[in-house]
Amino acid sequence: MVDKKTIIERSLNLLVILFSILILIAILIFYGISMPGQSYEGELPALDTDMQSSRDRLSRHVYTLAEDIGERHHEEREALDEAAEYIEKSFRDMGYNPVVEIYSDKLYRNIVVNLYGRRHRDEIIVIGAHYDTVWLSPGADDNASGVAALLEIARALHGKRFSRTIRFIAFANEEWPFFGRDKMGSRVNARHSFERKERIIGMFSLEMLGYYSTAPDSQAYPKPLSYFYPRQANFIAFVSNFSSRDFLHEAISEFRNAGQFPSEGLIAPQFLVPDIRRSDNSSYWAFGYPAIMVTDTSNYRNRNYHTLGDMHRSLDYESMARVVAGLGHTVAAMANK
Repeated sequence: MVDKKTIIERSLNLLVILFSILILIAILIFYGISMPGQSYEGELPALDTDMQSSRDRLSRHVYTLAEDIGERHHEEREALDEAAEYIEKSFRDMGYNPVVEIYSDKLYRNIVVNLYGRRHRDEIIVIGAHYDTVWLSPGADDNASGVAALLEIARALHGKRFSRTIRFIAFANEEWPFFGRDKMGSRVNARHSFERKERIIGMFSLEMLGYYSTAPDSQAYPKPLSYFYPRQANFIAFVSNFSSRDFLHEAISEFRNAGQFPSEGLIAPQFLVPDIRRSDNSSYWAFGYPAIMVTDTSNYRNRNYHTLGDMHRSLDYESMARVVAGLGHTVAAMANK
């Protein structure tokens, strides 16, 4: 028989555990879920002429990468190089002078464009997206959508002058087997910035921006986040670790000021929600730089994730145009701080 003292001790231990869980939940809500500003609500207005043109350009970029070029990675090297050449040419056609960052004996390529700042040239905001895919997937959402957004934001900001430098980068080799390793394109670039002692104010990782739905229960989450967020997949998400909290708050606040699309934010420790480090933002965290991932939440809503079904026709280009317009506003505002 268990004595009274043991029962009391076990009860106290259970209370301590429950109290600790409640404190962690309270911290998560206060520190990680509560966001500045107000997410857009209500019916979305019709696209204006500029956003209609943006929608069409986004669609063409995704079609070229996902359908004309298709599966692109280190074992489909011709297609990977064709994608890099398409991105480089797109930057040149806008009037930029891209620099190709070649690395490893395999001659992998990051494509880098600098829009230099007027007053604080040494302060850099990075916007990046990877252009490779997994095997057997055309990668429309993952990540032709991110590359299309990168190109469209660069187009919108071309010819304008900002206080800080804006750096656009198309990364090679985000997918397996490179993720988190030395030949991951973003890891190479972040290391070079660290070695040059560059002042990276923050980094935006554009990771899957094209899939949306208003259907009930179309959005899932890693536990226990489902208690705190919408069940419809009709928003864009900003996510980061704790050390990037200030950068994320500034970014989502500016995005919400643009007021054209619903948005949600999450700041969480990587050990609790490991999915927040699944893209190029993790490379910048590895070198101590603030970074956030902007995403449609990938496999938590898009059933075509990493499959043959991740095709051009599965994406919502009107929603993409709204998101890209908001991100362009966000980057411009933060570059003029």
